[in-house]
Amino acid sequence: VAGTDILMEHLTKAKSNTVKLSSAQLSMAWLRLQAAAAVLALTAIAGAAHGFEFHEATIDAIQLGFRNGSLTSTALVRFYLDQIGRLNPLLRAVIEVNPDALRQAACADAERGRGQPTGALHGVPVLLKDNIATRDALNTTAGSLALLGSVVRRDAGVAARLRRAGAVVLGKSNPSEWSEFRQVDNGWSARGGQTRNPYVLSSDPCGSSAGSGVAAAANMAAVTLGTDTDGSILCPSSFNSVVGIRPTLGLTSRAGVVPITPLQDTVGPICRTLSDAVHVLDAIVGYDELDAAATRVASKFIPPGGYVQFLKKDGLRGKRVGVLRGFFQSYAGTRRLRVYEQHLATMRKHGAMVVDNLHVAANPTALLDDISSNEGIAVVAEFKLSINAYLADLVYSPVRLLADIIAFNNAHPIEERMKDFGQDDLIAAQNTSGIGPVERVAIRRLKELSANGLEKLMKEHQLDAIVTPGSDASSLLATGGHPGIIVPAGFNEQGVPFGICFGGLQGYEPRLIEMAYAFEQATKVRKPPMFKP
Repeated sequence: VAGTDILMEHLTKAKSNTVKLSSAQLSMAWLRLQAAAAVLALTAIAGAAHGFEFHEATIDAIQLGFRNGSLTSTALVRFYLDQIGRLNPLLRAVIEVNPDALRQAACADAERGRGQPTGALHGVPVLLKDNIATRDALNTTAGSLALLGSVVRRDAGVAARLRRAGAVVLGKSNPSEWSEFRQVDNGWSARGGQTRNPYVLSSDPCGSSAGSGVAAAANMAAVTLGTDTDGSILCPSSFNSVVGIRPTLGLTSRAGVVPITPLQDTVGPICRTLSDAVHVLDAIVGYDELDAAATRVASKFIPPGGYVQFLKKDGLRGKRVGVLRGFFQSYAGTRRLRVYEQHLATMRKHGAMVVDNLHVAANPTALLDDISSNEGIAVVAEFKLSINAYLADLVYSPVRLLADIIAFNNAHPIEERMKDFGQDDLIAAQNTSGIGPVERVAIRRLKELSANGLEKLMKEHQLDAIVTPGSDASSLLATGGHPGIIVPAGFNEQGVPFGICFGGLQGYEPRLIEMAYAFEQATKVRKPPMFKP
């Protein structure tokens, strides 16, 4: 209710806006959603009547269903809307559904009926993290009430690529507000509330892409997109028994994504299987003139024929895999470490040369502390510059500067839970004055730490990948713009999932995909959530 009041307050200020959302339009959109929900019980079983299994459906299975007539995009969208309707009051993974999703699905069905050429994502519903802009009826707010009612100029680069691939934009997933630059609880936003882990409801959903991870895990969408600055794709993927890919910096466009820092921000898929994630990755990579500097450099890494060709069951054979032992030892005496040791044995069995007992520095803890302190200096200044530029590009926005966001939060302390979380990082960012000598030293230090740490280690030992527990080494990857892939690895004593990360240097996606896929197929750890208290 508070959110609706604030939206209406914003809308009254938008009279000069070229794209207006009236209260009547909002009411109509809400009525359309209610009408759709009213018939879900009758329509969601349409595909099942033809023998299609919706739960845990992969992209390959969906496309087969489309071809053999056991499934339509419309039935698939209805199934996921039903899942959201049933589960979201508990999980809070979805912040908003697209009132136009069923129309998009019907268009996809019609195109297929006319025999138009289609790709892997044609007619497939996808949820986008709520910091990824879409020029449609959906809001893009990074979870904050301050941006409710804002109007973007265009789709984000990755959203435009998904549309060109024929995907159906199902809605937006619930992020940690401002992608956790404002230090809120993992998965909490003023718009969406608290996202909950579907395996053990009281446990951490983790990371600012928590909504995407939970939605994928709980079968609330076919596939999802998240963003990662330092662990925000890797962590929720690990904690929710799904696959997450943090791509090389610039491999996917950040244009139209509510930013934290161009030094580390990247967009990637979160899905139930690696095959699904790779299909999505193929659709969203590539040059974007609105993120030209980063995407031009990274485009050289995209292999002819895309990434699906690297889904090889023997992908571990002949690979040199480095074990950063210090990260694993933090789990000494736990079931989790025993499971990891079994997985390392599995890698050896499938032909990998496991190079054990490696350390990225003489004192890994000191290295991570050094990264954290310098990252903090650089990112705080980058955030102010980046968010002000993003806000300035909006067609309409209730807030135009970081200072306006801070003022908005102060004016709405209950809705934004100011007593619980405050906004110290936002204020610290506001007090910066650009990239000065201190920030340049910090950025240079981060590059040195990456070059003399992970990059040096991998080159000296001729490694194809490092393996680490979950997202524990995310900073090593993030500060160098390096890729990582999380694959489900097991469940702890309480039933909370954990993953294993295959990380590499910039452009290593092909070999990481080969190894991660071979591991996934050899272990098949993932299972649907249990919704334990």
